[in-house]
Amino acid sequence: MEFDGITLVTGAAGFMGSHVVEYLAARGVRVRATARPRKATPFFDRLGVEFVGADLTRPETIGPLFEGGVDRVFHLGAICNFSTPYEKLYPTNVLGVERITEAAMAAGVKRFVHVASTSVYGPYPGKPFTEDGPREPQDDYGRSKRDGEDVVLRRIAEGLPVIMTRPCTVYGPRCNDGAGKAFSRPTSITAIPGRGRQLLSNIRAEDVAAAVEYLSHRDEAVGRIFNLADESNPSVEEALTVAAEAFGSKAPKLHVPLGVVKAMARVQGWAAARKGSIPDLEYDAVRYLYDDYVVDISRLKETGFEFMYPDFAASMRQMKEWYAEHGHEEEPMTVRA
Repeated sequence: MEFDGITLVTGAAGFMGSHVVEYLAARGVRVRATARPRKATPFFDRLGVEFVGADLTRPETIGPLFEGGVDRVFHLGAICNFSTPYEKLYPTNVLGVERITEAAMAAGVKRFVHVASTSVYGPYPGKPFTEDGPREPQDDYGRSKRDGEDVVLRRIAEGLPVIMTRPCTVYGPRCNDGAGKAFSRPTSITAIPGRGRQLLSNIRAEDVAAAVEYLSHRDEAVGRIFNLADESNPSVEEALTVAAEAFGSKAPKLHVPLGVVKAMARVQGWAAARKGSIPDLEYDAVRYLYDDYVVDISRLKETGFEFMYPDFAASMRQMKEWYAEHGHEEEPMTVRA
């Protein structure tokens, strides 16, 4: 499938959305970026990308996004953290999906790529998560993404040409929220949670962008779900050590029992809530540290997709170079629609 119309990217001012926009713009795609209205749009202006403000919680702002011939949508508009309660996630992560998919169907788009999350799976079952496995989310964020998926699955049955993706922990330049921030910038995490031998699944943001764009062209991907992760699977201790070295901080050596980590996360959460921010260590995120967290990407590999950053350690060495050059120069991105 080829696309000669406008490609719409929702959540374009968010971490992952900004990388999708950047990736598409570099390839000469006619991109329309959308996120909540804002006065300044320097990131999009530098890329030569059209920005149209809209809010997934305000239905009247969605229709204009499809004017002028949109034939492909990458939907990344969402609230992405473990600290926001379900009732505040629902208007964006569930009703927002309802509204944007309805508008996409009315516009007759050729592809709708929905970016969900492996958080829908829930507790680790002792073997890698597969796309056809059960969805038993253990936190409000995961439940909101599952419920958003249910909307998309219904739209597939109604004829919307959807490809669904489930990235695991995403890290990379400009990350300022979610679990991936521990591997994307200096943080206040100075100890290793638990044994530190728990295996992780991660993916660089640029590879998320490349994967969703790649899949959008493949007819056989329509109606299917794809996990997105690299296969290097570092342990928690390895990942935190490599990240500390990348950002010039002291590698953590002290191991802290997970019960203590949960208590620390609770305190950080209270402090962050008073400031209106998201803590580096989120309470619900600690649940994912009790076991390995590995996702199966056999389905993605079968498509022939090739990663730019297949190895976490090598990727972090490159991140060290990026951070040395850019630091905090890039304008901060939000993670809201």
